[in-house]
Amino acid sequence: MLSLESPEPLLRDESVPVHPEHDPRHPLVIFGDHRFCAGESLTVHKMAGPHMHSQIELNFVLSGAMTYWFDGRELTVDEGRLCLFWGMIPHQVIDRREGTQFICLYVPMSVFLGLANLNRFRDAVFRGAMIEALHIRPYDRDIFERWREELLAGDPDLMEIVRNELTARVLRVEREGWRDLREEGSAIANFSANESERVEHIERMLRFIAEHALEEISAEDVGRDVGLHPNYAMAIFKRAVGHTINQAIVRHRLDTAQSLLISTDLSITDVAFESGFGSASRFYEAFADRFREKPTAFRRRMRSKGTPAAA
Repeated sequence: MLSLESPEPLLRDESVPVHPEHDPRHPLVIFGDHRFCAGESLTVHKMAGPHMHSQIELNFVLSGAMTYWFDGRELTVDEGRLCLFWGMIPHQVIDRREGTQFICLYVPMSVFLGLANLNRFRDAVFRGAMIEALHIRPYDRDIFERWREELLAGDPDLMEIVRNELTARVLRVEREGWRDLREEGSAIANFSANESERVEHIERMLRFIAEHALEEISAEDVGRDVGLHPNYAMAIFKRAVGHTINQAIVRHRLDTAQSLLISTDLSITDVAFESGFGSASRFYEAFADRFREKPTAFRRRMRSKGTPAAA
C-alpha cells in the first residue's frame, strides 16, 4: 500500500535513508534501498498501477480513508487505524477520500525476522496478510508523527531509537491482538532472535529472490549467493519463511504476473515470459493452482472492477 506519488528523492547521502523511487506507470519494483526509512509525503494519492518493494511497510492513517488493491483483494483502512504488510505483495491505492493523510514507514526484513516468538504473526505476513492492529492508543498518532520526522532527519542515533521503539510497538500488536484483513492465517516454526547470522542469511536470500526471480534461478543459486550449502539454505529458509525457496521464486513470479495483467495490455504469453516463466503452459498451471482462475479471467475480473491498465 505504498500510497505515495513517486516520491521526491531525499539527499543521496549514504547516511540518509532513501526509499526506492517507483514509477507509478510501471508494475515492477526498483530495488534501490532496503533500509529503515519513512515516506516524505503525508497525502494519499491514487496510483496508476500496482508495485512491490522489499521492506515491511507500516501505515498509520491520520485522516480520511483509503482503499487499495492488495494481492487481488480490495481492502479499506480508515482514520486512526494501523496496518502492516510485506511490500513484496503487489499493492496499489485505487481510491481514497479527498484529503486523506497517512504516515508510511519502511522496516528492513532483518528487523522483522529477528523478532522472537512471533510465529503465527510473522508467518501470516510472509504469506501475504494485511495485518491490522486491534488496539490503538490515543498517543499513537503523536508517536508515528514523531517517528516520521526523526527518520526523515537522518540522524543515526535518532534512527536507532526509532527502530527500538517501533520494534516494541510491533511486539505489542502481536500481543494485544491483530487481524488479517484478508481473514487468513497459518503457523510457522520458531526462529530465535539471537540467531543473527541466520537472520541475515534469510534476508539476503529473500532479497536475491526478489531481485532475480524473473531470471532462470534455482534454490541452489539462492544458497550459493549467500555462501551456504543448498540443503542448509533450503532448511533455514523454510523454517523462517514457512515455504520453500522454489515456492518463493514461483510466488514472486506470480505476483509480478498479477501486476502485469492489471497494469499492462501485454498478451498472456508475453506476461508469462516477462514474469520469468519458461513456458506459457507452466505459467497457466502455476497461476490456476494459486489463484483458482485463469489469467484471462483474472484480468477480465479486475478490469470490470475499474482497475485500468497503466497509461
